[in-house]
Parts: sequence; C-alpha cells; structure tokens
Amino acid sequence: MNRFIHLATSVIGVMVIGFLMLPILAVVPASFNHASFIQLPPTKVSLRWYEAFLADSEWYSALFTSIEVAILATILSVALGTSAAIGLLRTPSRLRGILSAILISPLVVPVIISGIALYYVMRPLGLHGTLMGLAMGHAVLALPFVVVNVGVALRGIEPNCMRAAEGLGASPFTAFRTITLPLIGPGLASGAAFAFITSFDEVVVSIFLSSATTKTLSVKMWEIIRVEYTPITAVASTILMAVTLLLFAAVKLAFRQRRVQDQAHAG
Repeated sequence: MNRFIHLATSVIGVMVIGFLMLPILAVVPASFNHASFIQLPPTKVSLRWYEAFLADSEWYSALFTSIEVAILATILSVALGTSAAIGLLRTPSRLRGILSAILISPLVVPVIISGIALYYVMRPLGLHGTLMGLAMGHAVLALPFVVVNVGVALRGIEPNCMRAAEGLGASPFTAFRTITLPLIGPGLASGAAFAFITSFDEVVVSIFLSSATTKTLSVKMWEIIRVEYTPITAVASTILMAVTLLLFAAVKLAFRQRRVQDQAHAG
C-alpha cells in the first residue's frame, strides 16, 4: 500500500511539473523555426532567428544591458541585504517582526505598484533611464531574497564562535571577515543567485525605469511582442532560460565542491 501511494504521488508530481514546465520549454523548439511565424513543432529546423538576433545590435545591446544591470543589482542587494540580515539578528524580537515585514514587502506589493513608486522616486533624482537607476530598482525587488537566505545562514552560526573571536581580541570587522562571512557563504551565494535572476528576468519595473538608450532584454522582448511575434522572441526567451539554468547549475556545483571540501577537512 505504501509503495502504491509513493508511486501515485510521484506520478502526480511529475504530471504537475510537466504541466507547469512544458509551456515554458516550448519556446526552445520554437526558436529553431525557419518560418517567419512560430510553429510547434517546427516544420523546418533552422538557426535563422539566432543569426537575426546576433545580427541586430539592439538585441545583443539589450542583452548586455540586462547583464550589467543584474550584476549591479546583485552587488547592491547582497551588500544591503546582508547588512539588514545581520541587523535583524541583533534587533529585539518585538521590533524584528516589523522590520522583517518592511524588508519582505517587495514580495507582497504588486510589481506594477513598485514600478510606479520607483518611477516617481527616480525621475526627480535624474536616475530614470540610467543603468544605476535600473539596478537600484531591481535591487529593491531582489533584497528580500538576500535577507531571507542570509538570515537563515546567520541563524545556523554557533554564537560561541563570535564570542571566542572577540575574546581573542578580534575586531568586529575581523570577526565578520574570518568567521561570519565564510559560514554564511552558501546563504550569500543563494541570495546572489536569486537576486541576479530576479533582475535579469524583471520586465514591469524595467518598463518604468528604462529609456531608449538603456533598455533591458525583457523590455526589448515586450516591445517586439506588441507589434509582431516572430521566432526571434523565442530566441530571446531561450537565452533568458539558458542564463538562469547555467547560474543555478554553477551555484549547485559550488555547493557540492564546498561540501566535498568540508567532508575532506572533517575526515
């Protein structure tokens, strides 16, 4: 009976995942269409639209802009999110709940509301349509992921480690650099990965904060889809998915290597 329940649960799980993932993965074969419109399955496989993507300077300029903005947003969100997570850990429990709710609020507030608010803040400051303005807007959305991941890692640190370092005369910065930072490394890596992906895939806030000269890949896709739907948008979507999967694979590989090293040291 238990084996039957386990098998049924596995089958249902696979079906649910397939139902959610297959429509997304359909853009991959769609990107290899030879026709000027999307056909599934393609009647003729071709790299025509990949060549068109690379030949159009606006597309790869938007791709590089997305990467630059995502890197800046990741740096900002990791720096601010780590500081916030450390501050929350040292905050009295009564106040901690309120501050945590404020920091996590970008996950709850509709993205379009965040986009409008960021637009009205960025424009008077001259940051609208700039890389830094986009990065700051994306960092706001990515901040909760860093706070949550780093916070979990911080709660797993034995408090006596910090007390021992302070007792041996280490300054707060030295204790953080030599003890806290290595121990929260996995949390930092996870938070950074989620921050990068959040920024790289963001479209709503990017529409409000971008300009003709500073345009991310997601905004470029949105503009093209409004007037035509050629397989070149499927190419851009495939690239977005490929970057996301490569990033997650790199983080997982880093975790595995870290685990192997820890086991080697323990042995």
